[in-house]
Formats: sequence, C-alpha cells, structure tokens
Amino acid sequence: MKNILNLLKSNDRFGKLIERQDKRDFPFYNNKPVGLSIWQWLVVWLSSAVGFASLILIPQHNNVEALIPRMLFLAIPLATLAYFTKDKWRALFHKPTLADYRTMVGFFILNLTVSAVVALTVKALFGANANPATDGLAQAGALEILAFYVGTAVQLMGEEVFTILPFLALMYFFYKKGKVSRKAAVIWAWVLTAIWFGAAHLPTYSWNVAQALLVIGSARIVLTLAYIRTKNLWVSYGAHLLNDWVIFTAVLVAGIVSSR
Repeated sequence: MKNILNLLKSNDRFGKLIERQDKRDFPFYNNKPVGLSIWQWLVVWLSSAVGFASLILIPQHNNVEALIPRMLFLAIPLATLAYFTKDKWRALFHKPTLADYRTMVGFFILNLTVSAVVALTVKALFGANANPATDGLAQAGALEILAFYVGTAVQLMGEEVFTILPFLALMYFFYKKGKVSRKAAVIWAWVLTAIWFGAAHLPTYSWNVAQALLVIGSARIVLTLAYIRTKNLWVSYGAHLLNDWVIFTAVLVAGIVSSR
C-alpha cells in the first residue's frame, strides 16, 4: 500500500503509456485556463443530468423526432459551461493531429476488444439484453436512417460531455478541495464517472445492472483513457463514434440482409 501511495505522488503525472509526455493538462480542475467554484461545478454537473433527462423523457417516436432531445443532451451542459467560462469552454477541444487520428483508431480497436471480452463474460454469467437503438431501422426509409446517424453522432458527443464534465468536476473536488495528488484525483474521477456513465445506460439494457456497470462501464474506462491521454475531447469522441457506428452498421446491414 505504501508503494502504491508513493507511486501516486511521484511526479504527479502518469508515464507515457497513460499520458502523453507533453505540457498539455486537463482544463478547469486547477483553475486553468479559468476556475469554477464548487457551486458552479455542481450546476455544470446538474446540467449534464438535465440534458440526460431531456434525452430520455422527451417523447420521440422516430429518429427524426429524436434529433431535438439528442441536441439538448449536448447543448445544455455545454451552454452551462460556456456561461461560466465564456470562450474558455473550448479548452475541452483541440485541433486533431495525425497522432490524434491514429489514437482514435487505436482506442476504437481497444474498446471493441475489451467490450467484447467483458460482454461475453457478463452474458455467460448474468445474461444480456440487446441495445434497442437499431430496432426497426432496417425496414425504415432513407430519411430515418440518415436521421439515425446524424442523431447518434450528436448524442455520442453528448455522452462524452456527460462523462468528461463530471470527470473534471471530480478532479477539482479531489485535487483542489480534497488535497489528494493529481494522479489519485484522476483515478477516482476515472472510476466514478465510469460508474456514472454505466448507470445512465440501465434503462437501455432493461435494468441489467451487470451489463450496464461492467460492460458499458469498462467501455467507458477505455474511452476516458483516450481523453486522459490526449486531453482532447475530439479523440475520445472519435473512438466512441467509430465503435458505435461500426456496431450499428453491422446490425443494420444484417437486418437488411435478413429481411430480403
């Protein structure tokens, strides 16, 4: 235990397998480029929950109607952060480099692999429910399919914001207020937001706790690592988008083929 504590305190930055050895750091948790107070962080976190409530509570009978709640899911927390930080909310995003695009693909493959292994294990032990996102899509028209891809692209960015803003809030609470090391703050925020993200998927998987927390939670661990490594929301979003669109497309194509 003492060795682990010493490791967490040493240099206060992870090695190159976890973090790139550059000067980029997470925004906001240490008052750079601007700081938020405790109550402001709580409002930002609450806005993420309000955005999520919009996503699941606003009636949507098809993917065209779903565009509005999906946009609100993303817009509400980002607008709240922008209100408190002015133009500094852009610190979440950096122009992707070639290395960033490679990282997106690498984490997409890693996430697909980890998710598959955990999913097979959970299915064998606890059973599993299918994601209903593509139900009926194979029989839908071109407009519905287009709206599905546009809508999920927006929603997946919303899911990144839904995770990373609480991640940064927790880093602030642990690091600035709890006075723990930066490494420890990252680990606590990393694990807790994976649970937060997994719990949000409980309705999607018919309240299968093991599937939501273990399968989706482990996928979130990988995707958040993409952000931890690059401090660039475009990278974790890119990996997330590749992962889900590949799965959705495979299911859609299989549905079209089987319906012929």
